[in-house]
Amino acid sequence: MPIRLLIGEDHYLVREGVRRLLESASEVDVVGACTDLPSLESAVLEHQPDVVLTDIRMPPTDTDEGIRLSEWLRQVRPAAGVVVLSQYAEAAYALALFERGSGGRAYLLKERVFDLAQLLHAIQEVARGGSVIDPKVVEELVAARSRVPEPLLDSLTPRERQVLAEVAEGHNNAAIAGELFLTERAVEKHINSIFSKLNLSEAQDVHRRVKAVLLFLAKDSTELEER
Repeated sequence: MPIRLLIGEDHYLVREGVRRLLESASEVDVVGACTDLPSLESAVLEHQPDVVLTDIRMPPTDTDEGIRLSEWLRQVRPAAGVVVLSQYAEAAYALALFERGSGGRAYLLKERVFDLAQLLHAIQEVARGGSVIDPKVVEELVAARSRVPEPLLDSLTPRERQVLAEVAEGHNNAAIAGELFLTERAVEKHINSIFSKLNLSEAQDVHRRVKAVLLFLAKDSTELEER
């Protein structure tokens, strides 16, 4: 069954280009396209989409409408995924998007918007509850924080590093279990152990997952990944 998708984009050429591109994909059913936040919210209530693909800035204020829509959806349609598009690799916006939960959320740069394969991957991932972060945004996130003390990461077991690598790719516990041939309970135990070793035990779950990913990405992945 195709993913019901709603588009929010105020620039006509981008909006119509993305609409036509996605309408050519059998995996997606484009149920509407809106030009501002109020009409986008109304369309959500009317069409009940599975995923909303939205610009981060649109009328009425052209500031953070995409982030505000994401937070509003947590209340009115929590199962809906959100793919936020931005012209800039802004760490603050990305962290704001993931602040209350990374599941079902993606942050992509607009330069990816006409790469159908990448766009479909992000849409499908958030539809199943996963998350996606544009690699350039990851670079900005890593640059925005000090380098992580290596002993914290070196304390992880090979299996914990595998699990953390999967978390860094935006996979939820069920997807990690399938990928690594583990039970979900085993994945949960590994993740709790990772949080403990990285001194993230007291933080909220979303903050722990995002911070753990940043710790992972701040270290040379060739030293960490044993996959």
